Amino acid sequence: MRTFLIAAMALLTATTANAETFAIQAGHLIIDAAKPERGASTVIVTDGKIVRIDDGATAPDGATVVDMRDKTVLPGLIDVHVHLTGNAGEPWYQGLTPKYSEPYAATVGLKNALITARAGFTTVRDLGGGPLASLAMRDAVKEGSFPGPRILVAGPALSIIGGHGDGTVGLNPDLRAAIDATGEQFWVCTGPQECAKAVRRIAAYGVDVIKFHATGGVLDDGKIGLEQHFTDEEMKAICDTAHQLGLKAAAHAHGAKGIAAAVRAGVDSIEHGTFIDDAGVALMKAHGTYYSATLMAFSGLQMYLGTGRYTANTEAKGRATLAVWGKGLNRAYKAGVPIALGTDAAVLPHGRNGEELGLMVSKGGMTPRDALIAATKGGADLLGLSAETGTLDVGKSADLIAVTGDPLVDPAAVTHVNYVMVQGRVIPMR
Repeated sequence: MRTFLIAAMALLTATTANAETFAIQAGHLIIDAAKPERGASTVIVTDGKIVRIDDGATAPDGATVVDMRDKTVLPGLIDVHVHLTGNAGEPWYQGLTPKYSEPYAATVGLKNALITARAGFTTVRDLGGGPLASLAMRDAVKEGSFPGPRILVAGPALSIIGGHGDGTVGLNPDLRAAIDATGEQFWVCTGPQECAKAVRRIAAYGVDVIKFHATGGVLDDGKIGLEQHFTDEEMKAICDTAHQLGLKAAAHAHGAKGIAAAVRAGVDSIEHGTFIDDAGVALMKAHGTYYSATLMAFSGLQMYLGTGRYTANTEAKGRATLAVWGKGLNRAYKAGVPIALGTDAAVLPHGRNGEELGLMVSKGGMTPRDALIAATKGGADLLGLSAETGTLDVGKSADLIAVTGDPLVDPAAVTHVNYVMVQGRVIPMR
């Protein structure tokens, strides 16, 4: 027993001695976006955790000094709505080409994960992609094989037949019938029981969240429109089953009736919320449902409308949504609905995620501080990660960035990222 204790103490001593320590020296420090910033400070990180914060520029013996004394250091940003395994501007049929296998999609996701981390985002939620590609990407980054942010994944999003997530929409009848016959699109479901089964099948892959399309979508070629797709009963079955399995549920929702139905069903977040009305806002506030406006998705639409990349149906829906750009967020913000930053990256080019904060201010009417709160604490709360990230409190994961300027005054400051650390790992900037 004595020999065992000596060996254990030696191992503990060696582990502690070998733990890497960083001293990140900041000109200004934002520990919590909801609180006043500090002046010159040093964040001490050991073994991936924040162990203390000093006034001024300090450095323990043997620490790696990171000189950011002319920068603002703040919590890493969180994007609760990305699609890392896809790229902006690709034609709607791209996913049907031989190149777009799940193994290839995983490599695309790893590339975009690094781009996103370099943009200052240390945590993201991937809300839709092939299950095998999504999980491979998430786990490869988590184990440290590839650099990137902390990633939560949804896998495929549930859809009605002919809805936003039905990949056979727009195909000729013979090809559609052939794909339907394979049964591979198990996330396309009808009726509460079938939808509950689909949730369980997706959950069995090991995903972190369940997503469903409560309404039509802009980028599909469907003519059903942007209003409610799943019935009230189907949405409740989806949300209830997800919650029974310990998972949160996110609803893609544009139309007002579909938004309200998803909130009543118990969904945890509304994604897009484009045409939300006052009744929907009141419901969201009463239920504590998070709002993720994905305003950058509209920038992506602007980039590609009229270029031939979209079908006529998509073009029409895109122009209708642009007419109300940011109005839903403004309603929700004024009413006190909880907000988390989401971008829908892949509709826009990856790496531009930080521009969302500026749009939350200019289009959504938020203050720069509240936009930054949504981009840090809001995302952490929605994702169930508040004990781990979202602020730079001692004991939390070392998820931090350094930027030029003050994002509490100028939201564009977060687009000038100089340094990124994710869970104590330094992200190579080039």
